[in-house]
Amino acid sequence: MRATYMFGAGDVRVIDVPDPVIERPTDAIVRIVRACVCGSDLHPYHGLPATAEGIPMGHEFVGVVEETGRDVATLKKGDLVIAPFAWSDGTCDFCREGLHTSCRHGGFWGRNGIGGGQAEAVRVPLADGTLVKVPVGEDSALLASLLTLSDVYGTGYHAAVKAGVNERTTVTVIGDGAVGLMAVLSAKQLGAERIILMGRHQARTDLGREFGATDVVAERGEAGIAAVRELTGGDGTHTVLEAVGHMPAYRQAIGVVRPGGVISRVGVPQYEEAPIGFGSLFGPNVTLTGGPAPVRAYIEPLLPRVLDGSVNPGRVFDREVGLEQTPEAYKAMDAREALKVLVRP
Repeated sequence: MRATYMFGAGDVRVIDVPDPVIERPTDAIVRIVRACVCGSDLHPYHGLPATAEGIPMGHEFVGVVEETGRDVATLKKGDLVIAPFAWSDGTCDFCREGLHTSCRHGGFWGRNGIGGGQAEAVRVPLADGTLVKVPVGEDSALLASLLTLSDVYGTGYHAAVKAGVNERTTVTVIGDGAVGLMAVLSAKQLGAERIILMGRHQARTDLGREFGATDVVAERGEAGIAAVRELTGGDGTHTVLEAVGHMPAYRQAIGVVRPGGVISRVGVPQYEEAPIGFGSLFGPNVTLTGGPAPVRAYIEPLLPRVLDGSVNPGRVFDREVGLEQTPEAYKAMDAREALKVLVRP
C-alpha cells in the first residue's frame, strides 16, 4: 500500500510499504477514507534529523473497519470509525479517569511499529478501546467534521475545559490555526460571551468570528498584550487558551491573563523551560494547565452536535489533496497558504 513517511526536515514522501495485518487478537485493520496534516506535523517538518528508514506520518483519520482480531467485540467489518490521535485500551485507571493519552497500555500513531494515518490503511491496536463507531457511511458529507474529532476539535475543547471556561469567564485564544479556531468554538459552546482571538491571518480570524470570537487582535508581542489589556479595562482575561506552542505565545499568554486566571496550553511546547516564578505566575496567582488532549474522552460528548449539523468544525479544512499529493500539503501549510489540508487516500 501507499503511505506517507518523513525522512528528515522538509523531506516528505509517499512510498510503498507492506499492507498492515492483524498481529494481536485485539487489533483491527482500518481502511482510511479521510486523513489530514496537523499543525504539529510541521514541528518535525522543520527539525527532524535525516533518517534512512523514515517515520510514518499522520495521527488523524476516519476509516472503515476491514478486519478484526478474534477478541474485538464492539466492531465489525464495514463500520465507519473515528480514530483519536492516541490509541488506548479504555479500561485502565487512567482511561477510566478520562486521561487516555496516559493509558498504561496505549501509544501514539507512527511509533513502535504502528503505522501513521496518512496512508491507505493502518493496524489499530486495542481497537475496542480506541475506535469510535459512527452511524454514517463513507460517502457522508459529515466526514470532514467527524475527522476534526480525532484531534483538533477535541484539543480545542480540552483547552477550554481545563481552563474552566463558562458563561462568567472572559477568554483569550492565542493562535488562529485549526486548534485555536476550535478553542474559540469550544469556548463559545461552554458559554463564554467575550472571546478575544489573537491572530493575524484575516481569512482565519474571519472564520474565528463565525465560530464565536467577539474581538480579534492582530498585533503580537507587547503590542498584542497592550491591545488585549485595553479591551479588558487593563485587567486581561480570566482564561487564556494557548494553541501555538512557541515561547512568544507563552509569554503573550502571561501578558494577557488576569490575576487569578488560568493559562491552558495545548500547543505542543517547542521549549523545555518557561517562566513560572513570582513575576509571571506565582505573584498574580495564575494557574497553568493543559497538555495533550485525551480526545477519546471527548468524542462521544461532542459527536451529537456534529451529527445533527448544529456545529460544522470541518470548515477548518480549506484545501483537499489526494494521498500522493501529501508532500504538497505540508508545503502549503508551512507557507501559511492553507489552514488545514484534508487528505483523501
